[in-house]
Amino acid sequence: MDVKTTFINGTIEEDVYIKQPEGFETFDRESHVCYLKRVLYGLKQAPLAWYTKTDSYFTRLGFTKSEVDVNLYHIVVEGKLLIILLYVDDLVLTSDDQLIKY
Repeated sequence: MDVKTTFINGTIEEDVYIKQPEGFETFDRESHVCYLKRVLYGLKQAPLAWYTKTDSYFTRLGFTKSEVDVNLYHIVVEGKLLIILLYVDDLVLTSDDQLIKY
């Protein structure tokens, strides 16, 4: 499963400032910068923000994180094992067909 909005939904933990984006400059204030409240695509903090948000969501749902691979989560639902692997902006889900709806 490909997550299209992976790197634009994260929350930034530290203060990040960028120069005024092209097309949005304020010409009487060239020395001003923009303060980011959310992650932008291409920002070096974007992958960590995505991972942190996803990790906390899976943990709240009751998934257990693997001790061997921090990107592997599992949970037993109605006696059936559901496994989710987080890889960059993709989620790989595997389980019994009854647990995964298309």
